[in-house]
Amino acid sequence: MSSGLFNTALVTAQSSSDAMVVHTWEWFALFAIIIALIAWDLLGHVRKPHEPTLKEAAIWSAFYIGIALLFGVLMYFRHSPQFATEYFAGYLTEKSLSLDNIFVFIIIIAAFKVPRIYQQKVVMWGIVIALVLRFAFIMVAAAVIDRFAWVFFIFGAWMLYTAIDQIRDGIAQEKDRRDPEAIDPSDEYEPNVLTKLVSRWFRVTDGYVGQRLVVRRHGKTWLTPLMLCVISIGSIDIMFALDSIPAIYGLTREPFIVFAANAFSLLGLRQLYFLVDGLLDRLIYLHFGLAFILGFIALKLLVHAFHGYGILLFIPEPTPVQSTAVILGAITLTVIASLWGARKWPTINSPADFAAEIGPRERRAPSIGTSSSAREDSEQDPTDRPDGGHQDGTDKNGMNGDARSGNSR
Repeated sequence: MSSGLFNTALVTAQSSSDAMVVHTWEWFALFAIIIALIAWDLLGHVRKPHEPTLKEAAIWSAFYIGIALLFGVLMYFRHSPQFATEYFAGYLTEKSLSLDNIFVFIIIIAAFKVPRIYQQKVVMWGIVIALVLRFAFIMVAAAVIDRFAWVFFIFGAWMLYTAIDQIRDGIAQEKDRRDPEAIDPSDEYEPNVLTKLVSRWFRVTDGYVGQRLVVRRHGKTWLTPLMLCVISIGSIDIMFALDSIPAIYGLTREPFIVFAANAFSLLGLRQLYFLVDGLLDRLIYLHFGLAFILGFIALKLLVHAFHGYGILLFIPEPTPVQSTAVILGAITLTVIASLWGARKWPTINSPADFAAEIGPRERRAPSIGTSSSAREDSEQDPTDRPDGGHQDGTDKNGMNGDARSGNSR
């Protein structure tokens, strides 16, 4: 089944005379680049726990943006200016949507109280999960689009709904931003179904055990809250994919371009997280800018769908160059308007500030369902703990209280 979908994606673009022809070696070359960049991040940066400085985040963000732009240039010479333009339009759209993703990441990380030095590991593994899920979504979408033209009506309607939802979120966020009594979004975060199921099926330590995701104690495997946070961020990308995949298919029909734009926008997300997590509060009109972009793509999808049935032919479908210009213009106006508005109406409530202030030392962050008495115990100073344990709820051997007593969740 999966190989059939992959083969369909490889030949989908060959169904028309002006389609993009992508050879198998190009897919494998793209996979090799992505795997190499992921390995470089995991082994060269995330392996040693630290909080990236603003300079480090800026340098590596520029590096990943440069890689993405270089890929677009290669597309220009390898294929055509049209497909290169489609790629840049898709990349800009995905990069814009990734800012909204980062805001959700910040809320989840703040809710789990992940120490600052471990946050990049959570984001990185979340990106790896997201890449796998996105690839699966793209392959399925390519197969569906190739067989059913009417699916563009569904994509267009969904994009309109998503644009309206962004407007609603923007209005609600604007009210909360100016209200000193508003509740921090991280305080209202509710783990998704998958995270809850994992926390019930597996033993989970009461606190962080360094940067480890899994620990072995007395012959039993325990997950740590860091693993639960990774699962939460990785699984939430299912919802993000429902927005981003239809959106980029509104700009190009080529699965290769869709996956490349998604991959390069996601790969720079770890650096972008530390670069903009303190600046996101200034992008106060981000939701409205995204709503405009998604609304434009929705109309483009619907026009394309109608044209497929010979309807509304008098309405021209925007070209790749026009689409890129509209998206780039919307991003520019959103940033300018947001920076001006943020100076006039400063943000009062900020989950990003809380996430940035979580100290580099390990803190006990109770797992889902931990009793209130355990939370009170976790607030004791480690020197006052009768068992002499660490502040993260572990003893000198890294074992938590429940593991020592042999209790399981």
